[in-house]
Amino acid sequence: MSFRYAAGINKPGFNPLGAQTSSVQSTLFSWGNNNQGQLGLNNLTNYSSPVQVGTLTNWSRFSCGFNSSLATKTDGTLWSWGVNDYGQLGLGNLTTYSSPKQVGALTAWLLVSGGTYFFISTKTDGTLWSWGRGANGRLGLGNITSYSSPKQVGVLTNWLSISAGDGFALATKTDGTLWSWGYNGYGNLGDGTTVSKSSPVQVGALTTWLNVSAGGYASYAIKTDGTFWSWGANTYGQLGLGNTTYYSSPKQIGALTTWSKVSAGQYAVIAIKTDGTLWSFGGGFGGSLGLGNTTAYSSPKQIGALTTWSKLGSSPTNYSNAAIKTDGTLWAWGSNNVGKLGLGDTTNRSSPTQVGSLTTWGSVTFMQNGALGA
Repeated sequence: MSFRYAAGINKPGFNPLGAQTSSVQSTLFSWGNNNQGQLGLNNLTNYSSPVQVGTLTNWSRFSCGFNSSLATKTDGTLWSWGVNDYGQLGLGNLTTYSSPKQVGALTAWLLVSGGTYFFISTKTDGTLWSWGRGANGRLGLGNITSYSSPKQVGVLTNWLSISAGDGFALATKTDGTLWSWGYNGYGNLGDGTTVSKSSPVQVGALTTWLNVSAGGYASYAIKTDGTFWSWGANTYGQLGLGNTTYYSSPKQIGALTTWSKVSAGQYAVIAIKTDGTLWSFGGGFGGSLGLGNTTAYSSPKQIGALTTWSKLGSSPTNYSNAAIKTDGTLWAWGSNNVGKLGLGDTTNRSSPTQVGSLTTWGSVTFMQNGALGA
């Protein structure tokens, strides 16, 4: 995990968890390490500040894998670029590309989510698709085969939200049920076992799951009642339960019912409450908790005192985090080698630091110690 980069879309009002939200035209930006063309800029130059990817203004939703990116346009087409050693670009080959390439010809792609060497996506018809590395059954296709083109996961048409993690994935359906598949060595699938699954398995029987986020062998979810839940690996207290015990089924974090959004990193987790406050817990490597230090915390701690935080961004393979405020400004903190925070330097930050001066950012997410933003 020595190479990192970040990419972003400048788009007001984008909701990365909102399968029902309409797309808004936006420009695409990237920054950080680019030794394999992963920034999509058609070169191998590193950048420590945001640089626009091409000139198009119709990018919609997006996500990052390890050193690869996936994005949709407002016309429903799907595009990818970056490293492709397991076919994770979905282009039918193993060729690496330094600029966006269209995945097939369909115009029905909706949500996208990148994990370690694989991607998952939904279409407008509610179907679920996956491709890339198949080890541990992370593609949910009933096997451990790798595929270089999108393959449908089952035949259901009611998938709602998705999140790809470090070798596993989480998803919810329109009926509020929670499902998981892939690597399960730490109980991160939440089904009460540590046995990996190559097809989606339901997590419990509840129908009140809303938002999900798959991290580095740990999982997180928020229910419709605003409660916050976690399970899986917990070496650094990243489950937020006040201990370092591993759990193979969901455990509630505290008793509050005011949690709104969550984004999981490799060992650090950030979350927003309904009052707009920002919180973090887990490992503090590189200052990734944003608390002004590199200390690990096993219970949620508030980052500053502001109540204007709106959207979050992390990755299951990095030590960096970012968030957007209601005024559209973008803020980043944590590990910053090769300039992946977009701050024009390579200095780590242990507190949120504004990225540039733009006030039109709408979403942000990270890849292998890098980020995508909108």
